[in-house]
Amino acid sequence: MTEKENYFKLLRGEQPDWIPRYTVFISKSGKGPVTMVAPSLFWAHHAPGTVAKDCWGVTYVPVESAGGAKIPQSYDFVLKDIRDWRKVIRLPDISEIDFETEAKEQLAGIDRNETAVMYDLNCGLFQLLMSLMGFTEGLCAMFEEPDEVKALFDYLNGFIYEVNARCVDLYKPDMFALVDDTATWRNPFISLDMFRDLLKPFYAVQTQLAKERGCGVDIHNCGRCEDFIEDWFDLGIVSWNPAQTSNDLVGIKKRYGNSLILEGCWNARDELLDPNVSEQTVKDSIKRTFDTFAPGGGYMFTGSFLGPVNDAETIKKNRWILEAYETYGRTFYQR
Repeated sequence: MTEKENYFKLLRGEQPDWIPRYTVFISKSGKGPVTMVAPSLFWAHHAPGTVAKDCWGVTYVPVESAGGAKIPQSYDFVLKDIRDWRKVIRLPDISEIDFETEAKEQLAGIDRNETAVMYDLNCGLFQLLMSLMGFTEGLCAMFEEPDEVKALFDYLNGFIYEVNARCVDLYKPDMFALVDDTATWRNPFISLDMFRDLLKPFYAVQTQLAKERGCGVDIHNCGRCEDFIEDWFDLGIVSWNPAQTSNDLVGIKKRYGNSLILEGCWNARDELLDPNVSEQTVKDSIKRTFDTFAPGGGYMFTGSFLGPVNDAETIKKNRWILEAYETYGRTFYQR
């Protein structure tokens, strides 16, 4: 059985032959269960190395402690006042982009017999607003000027949909991804009513593409975002990463069973961040996670320690994680 076939068993609500490992950003070798693709228009600014602007003019800077991953620059925001968005925000010119060639180049390195392809819908409107305005002004705009926020989202979302509709048949994905971080570790940034009013209708426009092709949607949402789960099902969402431990994951597993695949359920926190943490402590934390969430299926592992590129301590700890997965996760359902 291939990694892809095992992953598909998980998606069908069946118990897989082994616990799949969600390595969506590093499985370009074709050996992982799923890998993500998207037009460079939306992702080129995340390339490692230098400071870069995205297609909306937001400056992204690498963070050394996060292995060089990039975040929006925390000053000199593109949009100062939500009421001025019509004067400031311009749609990218896509007239010269050869989406077909780009899709072929991305897919060329993926063995589709072994690895499923997940297309990123790039509908992170909450994150995009915060990137354009900063959290203070962005959150105030959602509270004080909801109609202006909806008008901006409609403008942005229409363009994103146009690009996605053009690209999905070029990539022919097996799954779709919706990426938007709407919560802190402790609670959502916004109320459930605000989510339903300002975000969910626009998400639904994008996920309609997945429904039309009979594909499920994987959502990336960090933090304690369990308040939104019931609404996720309306959007065709079948899996959630990284399913962080600030949520009631045991209760969620009990309530939804295999209808919502939990990806993660492990975080490098507390004693695991102690510089002197032992190998056994790290490996035991992985095993406890598997014992709690993997029985019967509905679970996919993802997790790692973050640190500077080539940091020996981080590399060592991530090796321990991989060893625990290989020795315990790959044989879990054979016990």
